[in-house]
Formats: sequence, C-alpha cells, structure tokens
Amino acid sequence: MISKKRKIGIIAAASALAVCAVLFAFRSQFLRNVADKKIAGLEERMRIDIGYGKLQFDGLDEVSLEGLYVLPRQRDTLLALRSLKLELSAWKLLAGRVDVERVSMDGLRVNFLKEKEAANYDFLFVNQSGTAGSHAETDYARKTELLLDALFDLLPADARLTDIDIAERKDSNSVRLSIPEFVIRNHRFESKVAFEEDGHTQLWQTKGEVNSAERRLALSVSAPDLTVPYLKRRLGAEIKFDSLYCRFVQERKGESVRLSGQAQVAGLEVCHWRLSPSAVNLNDGAIDFRISVEKDAVELDSASTVRFNKLAFHPFLRAEKNGQPAEGIFGWHFTASVNKPWFPADELFSSLPEGLFEHLDGMRVSGELAYRGFVDVDFSLLDSLKFDSRLESKDFRILQFGRSDLRKMSGEFEYTAYEGGIPVRTFAVGPSWNHFVPLDSIPLTMQTAVLQSEDGAFFYHQGFLTDALREAMIYDLKKRKFARGGSTISMQLVKNVFLNRNKNLARKLEEALIVWVIETGRLTSKERMYEVYLNIAEWGPMVYGICEAADYYFAKRPSALTLEESIFLASIIPRPKHFMWSFTEDGRLKDTQEGYFRLIGRRLVAKGVISETEAAGIDISKVILRGEAKRYFAGKPSAGNPDPVRE
Repeated sequence: MISKKRKIGIIAAASALAVCAVLFAFRSQFLRNVADKKIAGLEERMRIDIGYGKLQFDGLDEVSLEGLYVLPRQRDTLLALRSLKLELSAWKLLAGRVDVERVSMDGLRVNFLKEKEAANYDFLFVNQSGTAGSHAETDYARKTELLLDALFDLLPADARLTDIDIAERKDSNSVRLSIPEFVIRNHRFESKVAFEEDGHTQLWQTKGEVNSAERRLALSVSAPDLTVPYLKRRLGAEIKFDSLYCRFVQERKGESVRLSGQAQVAGLEVCHWRLSPSAVNLNDGAIDFRISVEKDAVELDSASTVRFNKLAFHPFLRAEKNGQPAEGIFGWHFTASVNKPWFPADELFSSLPEGLFEHLDGMRVSGELAYRGFVDVDFSLLDSLKFDSRLESKDFRILQFGRSDLRKMSGEFEYTAYEGGIPVRTFAVGPSWNHFVPLDSIPLTMQTAVLQSEDGAFFYHQGFLTDALREAMIYDLKKRKFARGGSTISMQLVKNVFLNRNKNLARKLEEALIVWVIETGRLTSKERMYEVYLNIAEWGPMVYGICEAADYYFAKRPSALTLEESIFLASIIPRPKHFMWSFTEDGRLKDTQEGYFRLIGRRLVAKGVISETEAAGIDISKVILRGEAKRYFAGKPSAGNPDPVRE
C-alpha cells in the first residue's frame, strides 16, 4: 500500500509534468504574447511600428522569426529581417537568462536615413519618459558589463549570417556595409566585408574569435590602403592602415571591470589639418593595455605599454567624471603621466612618425635620454591645472642632421616673413643686409626692456618655461582654442625660422623638439639667438627688425632710442599691427599705458640697467611718433618701410 507522503510526491510530480506539458504545447503562443506585449509598449512609447510574420518555438530550445520590420511613423523603414533562428541554452532560459548557442540569420537590412534635421532613428535617442536624456548618474562599470554580457551572450560559438546590408545616408552622403556571409565555427570567424562610402568601395578581410566562456574577443582587419569610413565627412579626418589587430579579455575586479589585451596597427596614415598639414605615417604601432572601468572613471594602468616603431613607454591615463549634482555642475578630471628612464636617444629620433617632424626626418643621434611628463586638469577647476614635462640628456650628440641644418641661425641666413601663410619679405639676417644691427649696437635698455616684456629668463632657461606653458594651457582650455602658446624667445625663433605658421599639434610638437635639440646641443649661442630675434621680430605693418622699427616710429637709429621709446617698442611686440590703439587721435600715448611703463621701469632697475631716479622720471608723454607711423594719425596710412623683396 502506497504511503500518504509518497502519494503526495507522485501527485506533485504528475502536476509538474502536466504544467510542463501545457507550457510546451503553448510555448509558441506564450512567446508571441510576451513579444506582442513588449512590442506594444515600445510602439506607444517611441511612436514606431514593429511587426513580424512568424514567431515560434521549433523544438524545445530553438526560436524562429520571419518577416520582422521596424518602421518609425512618418519615416522610412529602419530595419527589415527576412529570417532568424536562435538555438538557446534551455537551462539558462529556465533561469530567465537568454544565452544564444547557435544563430542562423538571413536578409538583414538596416537603413539609417536623415534628410536635413529629420531622421528615421530619432526615436533611439528618446528615454522611457519620451524626452531627451538628462545628466542622470552614470555607472560606467555597470554599463560596460551589461554591454559585454550582451555581446558575449548574443555572439554564439556557431553562427551563419547571410546577406547583411547596413547603410547610412545623410542628405547626399552615404556609407554602406555589406556582408555576403559571416560564419562562426567553434568560436572562430572569418569573413569579407565590403564598405562603400560616397561611391568608393573597399573590400576588408576580417577574422577573429568570440569566446563567451573565457570572456575573450579578438578581431583582425586587413586590406590594401584601408580607409576608415565616415571620419572624413564627420570630422574632416582621414585614417588609413594596412592591418589592424585587437584582442582583449574581460574580468571583474571588485566594483570595476578590467579589460586586458593588445592592439596593433601597421601602415597607419592619419590626415587632419589640426594634426598636421601633411599626412602623418606610423609604420608600426602597438599597445598592451590594462584598462579599468569604474563606476565614474576609466583608467589606463601604467603597466600598459605603448610602442611605435622602436620606442616603447608606459603611460598612465585616468578620466574621471565629477561634479556637484546639487549645483548641476558636471565635468571631467583628466590625469596623465609618462616616466621613461634612461634609454638610447636614437630610439626616439629614429621612431618619429613621418610627416609629424619634417625637419628632423633622417636625423641620427647618440647618447641617452630620459623623459618625465605629467598633466592634471579638472575641467571644473581649470586654474588648478598641474603640468610638468622634462626631457633630460646624457652624452647627447648629433651625428647627422635631418632635412634641415638646425645650426643655420649661427651664421648669416635668409629669413622669410609670412603674412597669413603667404611669404611677404625675404632678407638676410647678417651683415649683408643694410638693416641688420649687431647685438652690441643695440642699447642695453632696449635689449633688457624686450627681455622683461617677452622672456626675462631667456639667458637662463633651456628653451622652455613650465609655468608659462601651464598658464597658456589654462587660457587655451578656457577659450577652447589655441589662443596663447606660452612661448619663450627660443620657441618663437624656431617657429619663425624653421616652421610653418599653421597652429596645429604637429607644429607645436616639432617646435618643442627642435628647441630642445638647439638648446641642449648648444647649436646656436644665446647671444646670437637674441640678436636674430631682435632683427627679425615684426614691429608693425611690413616692419621687421629693430632697425626698421626705430626708423618707422621715431626716425632714428636704434642706438639713439630713449628709455621711453625702448619701453614702447618692447610693449608692442605681442601685437605689432595694433600699435595705433595705444595712441590718442593726435598721436600721443594713452594714459592707460603708464602702468606698463612703470612695471618695466622697476624691472630695469632690478637688473641694474637704470637707476631708481631714471625709473621715477619715466614720462610717457616723451613717446612722440616722428617716423612713418605718424601718418596713421594724419589720415594717410603708410605701408611701412619698403625694402625690396629678395627672391
């Protein structure tokens, strides 16, 4: 006779089997009910229409879908799918988690269309309340984990995707990606991808690995002269490469997500006017990275290694979202540092990317270098910015110059002045030019006034003033453009004598390295550099050098300049063409200039160039225009002191 407890067990088991049988029998109907309910919510919230022809279970763990479409109301179709079959993990499905083990998909069409300001994908940027998103709290670690979970769960060990077409068109511009067949077998894939942008087609060869169990993803892309699509239209940039490889493994570390892996690129070419007027080429670049994604920050660990050509270093980068939600202030805090101990100097100079350091191309050196750099900037507190950059040398020697002989300032050379990027004057900086003035023929008051106005530490620093660069960075970040350079006289000379006038990253980097080479190698004495500076400085419209300046404003030789006239000339170097704003309509210096004159006077006293009595007697009314400049105040502007342009 069966016991009561056993009867209950049999009844429970039978009931469970009956429930399972019912669920199995009606599983497709249940699936459609759930899908229809979700679709109805999406349609109402996002004002779109979603439909399908067939949705059902085939067997215990396979779902098939046919005829899916997504149609934004009063817009063109965004997505259409001919057929999709998913083989799911039955056990994980019972636990409420979707884990795709095998996929078969055919005929996917995605079309992103935008005409003027209306797009068929606008609904994707609307949150659940139907309004644009706000500054809600962001958990980057959680978002990264969810994204990677979806990626690894939805990319199975085996899949076959055929006839995929994804296009984007904005007005007359278009980009199209076509994949005839994409097959994953035992976690590995290999496929050909056709990219077409505005009529130009490329064929990419891709291969890689997707391993959800080990949380590992690898991808390589190669093609002759491969051009990254979309960038030129959106950013005005063009990036080309021969091959790209990237691999990473995900792991969880406490509250953060860790990504460890490698990326490598060969034959990289970058074109953008903000970077350089010519293409920048990097033959071989790689990074072994350790990235940590936290709740409100992303960090590149200093255990990471960046390599380009022969040079390798270990950078540290951290970007942290901060702010005071109660006040509605949000911003970012960036920290970056590089510390590279002593290494062969040739590793740096032979690794410089082609097109980024034109004048140093082909340069050979010996000795050792060490570099230390640090920047810390909180965009909500820009005045707290910290900056340091030091390149040190040991037994540094130049064995062979590159395209330019960086010693040329030591002797007489031809200098070309530019206006708006166009050459306007060419003259020799040396005795053969009748307007050249040797340094010892320029009054000490004039020399010192310019130094105290432009670069008081010129004869003591080695080309750079860290504090000046820091202040320039703060100013430029506030203005959001290259508005101030923090330049020393050495930097201004290199910019004017060797480089183009384009304000871009390449010019600033090359300027800094050339200054360092000249100063460290003592290629030109400080005295000669200052002599060159005073003889090529722009002092007004088509007015170059101290000789022309003294004549243009005061009809004098430089040796005859008074104390006040010297201070005035020093004051207008930063903005030489705006000298007229310093004067009244009758050609007298404005009273607002007196503070500057007193400041320079005190500095000249401190340097022992003038006495306190002379400083106290400085009188701006003694600055009287007697040269060609006075015509600006007589209604007859002059073109300056004409000097024949030498070809």
